[in-house]
Amino acid sequence: MVSSEGLCGSQPPIAAPVTQYGVTKPISMAVPTAADIQRSRDLEKFLVQAGLYESKEEASKREEVLGQIQEIVTNWVKQLTRLRGYTDQMVEDAKALIFTFGSYRLGVHGPGSDIDALCVGPSYVSREEDFFFVLHNILAEREEVTELQPVPDAHVPVMRFKFNGIPIDLLYASISHLVVPHDLDISNISVLYNVDEPTVRSLNGCRVADQILKLVPNVEHFCTTLRCLKFWAKRRGVYSNVTGFLGGVNWALLVARICQLYPNAAPSMLVSRFFRVFTQWRWPNPVMLCAIDEDRLGFSVWDPRKNPRDRTHHMPIITPAYPCMNSSYNVSTSTLRVMMEQFQYGNNVCEKIELNKAKWSALFDPYLFFQSYTNYLQVDILAADADDLRSWKGWVESRLRQLTLMIERDTYGKMQCHPYPQDYVDASKPCAHCAFFMGLQRKHGEIVQEGQQFDIRGSIDEFRHSINMYMFWKPGMEIYVSHVRRKQLPAYVYPDGCKRSRNLHLTPEQPSYNMSRNNGVAYQAESGEKCLKRKKDPDGEDSEQSRLDKRRSPDRNQSVSPEIISCKLGSTCTGCSTSDLDEMNRFAEVNTSSNSSGISSCSHEDIGNESTAGSSEGSNVGDDNPSSSQSDSSDDLKSSVEDDHADQNKVFQDGLLKDLEPKTVVGVVLKSMNGVVDSESVQNPVIRVTQGSQV
Repeated sequence: MVSSEGLCGSQPPIAAPVTQYGVTKPISMAVPTAADIQRSRDLEKFLVQAGLYESKEEASKREEVLGQIQEIVTNWVKQLTRLRGYTDQMVEDAKALIFTFGSYRLGVHGPGSDIDALCVGPSYVSREEDFFFVLHNILAEREEVTELQPVPDAHVPVMRFKFNGIPIDLLYASISHLVVPHDLDISNISVLYNVDEPTVRSLNGCRVADQILKLVPNVEHFCTTLRCLKFWAKRRGVYSNVTGFLGGVNWALLVARICQLYPNAAPSMLVSRFFRVFTQWRWPNPVMLCAIDEDRLGFSVWDPRKNPRDRTHHMPIITPAYPCMNSSYNVSTSTLRVMMEQFQYGNNVCEKIELNKAKWSALFDPYLFFQSYTNYLQVDILAADADDLRSWKGWVESRLRQLTLMIERDTYGKMQCHPYPQDYVDASKPCAHCAFFMGLQRKHGEIVQEGQQFDIRGSIDEFRHSINMYMFWKPGMEIYVSHVRRKQLPAYVYPDGCKRSRNLHLTPEQPSYNMSRNNGVAYQAESGEKCLKRKKDPDGEDSEQSRLDKRRSPDRNQSVSPEIISCKLGSTCTGCSTSDLDEMNRFAEVNTSSNSSGISSCSHEDIGNESTAGSSEGSNVGDDNPSSSQSDSSDDLKSSVEDDHADQNKVFQDGLLKDLEPKTVVGVVLKSMNGVVDSESVQNPVIRVTQGSQV
């Protein structure tokens, strides 16, 4: 029997066990200080002012919409049950259930956000026929439903639409029950019995969201931190799973892990620790919220020891629900590089905030993508109408990540790509279109020899073939890919519709020098272009204007942009006679004084063989009249775009080619020949590295 002396003796007290969230012990159990609490209040105030929280009216509208969709899918299942000859009792008991996941389920959605929803139905209701055909037709007849877009061939098949203006991403899962229980526990592993992998992926959206909320120590702090970091990722251009960055579930898993490592921290501390931890994270070490559940039902789980493909993942972020998968398999070496740079930026700003040297608004300054690179790929997408453009754009956007991987592979990682996850529209164009951009640069620290080439012709051609595989292609769906220099970027990519001054460091006392003009073509020296500028000077001397251009160069770390070396085209469009294909010496240049869109395109009349860059010979092809880009003809939907291309692809006169770096069309025009999709090969680039140059 223990005496009372033994209870209050001199023995040291036993420390209370530290609660462990996740696979490791916490880094710190520190509670927030008064300063941390105040910074958290300031952060939440900033998020409210930024409009990241929806109103009560919109929240009520979302609940009403979900209720209406629940009623629609229940009636849909009852109708199919009756048609398949089941008993009246079965028809009465038949139902489907709607579950939510994603930002709505996690409580971090904002105004205008979509609702990720899962419809769970009985075993005899299929996805391919019943969901994407019967239910699709039911929804198409509803006046509340707009912008209906089925995507049956996606990794996770989905039907997208708006219901009374609320965007919905609806998935379907058929479970092995004749009657779906009204109290179905979707977190229970039994729902995965006897289902296929697309169904598992559909179910796991909800299962992962539920697990995240169970594995974080403080849900409220988690939601505030996640809302903040999602907003930050969008402002810094790293929020997009489809283009190789991180999507909503990826950011949720990373934030949840930080919450586990700092269980008592306030949101301001969690944001700061997020950047501190992930700037030092040794990828590809995985981020996991819990131990990986071993294989139970035969589904593949993420395990680089067993699965060779898992060893190629650059930034593994593992889902916590069985079967555990890498949710960030889309990340490439280039997009990981971009994200690590942005993590470092966030870490630097947070350090200043903690020292009261900066405010929260500084963390969310937008990333100046179009001032960050010298070379870009521009991908223009055209369609017959807005509905066709929506589906066509979705397909092309899903393949842009492959283009990044192809370029990385074909240049052995020496050329880095930065696909920007935002599309841009030129409002002056009458046709339905948009454009994506990708920054290009030589890998930092890479030693290259003078004259070494980055040949991405094969990459572009492979990208063309992948685009041609679109099974829902319609006439009018076309794509143009072109290489553009920074000075040639179209004005519509800038927020105010006009290009910002290249001279970022001018003070009011410093003069702003005018651009020189050669033969009526505006030319402004690129930063770091002094090597080629002197070499290209017609008199062989360094002109006064050249010296002025060099003096006002804003970035001395940037070097010469690559030359674009043309090549003869190896193939032509099926159905086009060779007499229709002219010699192509049409190097594009953008007159910076005009308001033209800068869209690079190429009709079949002006596709041909291009002479080697540096040749002074040229042939006039097409109309050089600047007003031709303003055509409003309704006979050809894309006439304005093609005329604009004809305007921008003027043939350089003798000697002019020496002064201007060409803009070379490197893409493909999709055509319809007798109702069959075909394509024309278009000029592809070979990027040559000159002495001391940087791509």
